[in-house]
Amino acid sequence: MKSITSKHVIVATAALVALSLAGCTSGDNRAQGKPEKIKKIGLMVQDMSNPFFSAMDKGAKQAAAKIGATENTQDAQLDLANQNNQIDTFIQQGVNLIIVSAVDGNGIQPAIERAKRAGIVVIAVDTPAKSADAVIMTDAVQAGERSCDYLFKEIGGKGNVLIVDGTPIQTIRDRITGCKKAMKQYPGIKVVGHQSSKNDRASGLAVTTDMLTATPNVQGIFGMNDPSALGAVLAVTQAHKTGRVKVTGVDGSPEGVAELKRARSPYIGTATQNPAEMVRRAVQVARDIVRDKPPKETTILIPSELVTRDNVAHYKGW
Repeated sequence: MKSITSKHVIVATAALVALSLAGCTSGDNRAQGKPEKIKKIGLMVQDMSNPFFSAMDKGAKQAAAKIGATENTQDAQLDLANQNNQIDTFIQQGVNLIIVSAVDGNGIQPAIERAKRAGIVVIAVDTPAKSADAVIMTDAVQAGERSCDYLFKEIGGKGNVLIVDGTPIQTIRDRITGCKKAMKQYPGIKVVGHQSSKNDRASGLAVTTDMLTATPNVQGIFGMNDPSALGAVLAVTQAHKTGRVKVTGVDGSPEGVAELKRARSPYIGTATQNPAEMVRRAVQVARDIVRDKPPKETTILIPSELVTRDNVAHYKGW
């Protein structure tokens, strides 16, 4: 009797496990289906100390107010574990839409899939995130190409340049790809230093100072975002190279614009992004998804424009 009972228990348990697994493997990783309406929005940003993400937060609040939804912004402080925990909290809170600028687009995938199984629409912004319903981002290759093309022209099409890189996420890699694409048109340009910052001004200053110390004969510097580029500007100033080294970046941030307007600054140009618009479009795409009108393309690119001293007065900014 004991052996028969044990077999029955084993069979019953196996059946339950099979049913459980079947319930977790729907084609699009959704167990509860899409929400009927976007009522609660959760925004996850990489680092709120960066003005780019402050602008994103502002755009999210505006978009939420426009459709009568609530909005909650969470700062990951560049920590993947934080973003994993934040998604789990959003699931518990019953949000309908998560908008995420991922610290790690691959590493965040399991958490995104948990959210989708809970019936939440997930839209990635600024950089791709695996398993998100869509991604809305700047055309980062174009941004890097435009910024570097302008820099190379302004230093006469030849000379030594430094690249201030950043954290290894897709959008930053794409900007560097764009810069290298522009470089192919300028055989007289040579990269004599390439180091990664932490995407902020302080680390941009530190790595640029190191590179300028190692290779002082430099004519141009490309910073992959405005904060790192402005750190490079400070390094140039401290090295007494103002007037001899030119710097460009990517973002079109208020700080970048202010620097462009400063007389005799080494900063000469920035390729634009529009963080608030990314979030506004994310909300619209999510609303279309819940209305069974998903986007034809799941990657939506926002064009980048070049802002220089010549046209900065006409730039609307963030």
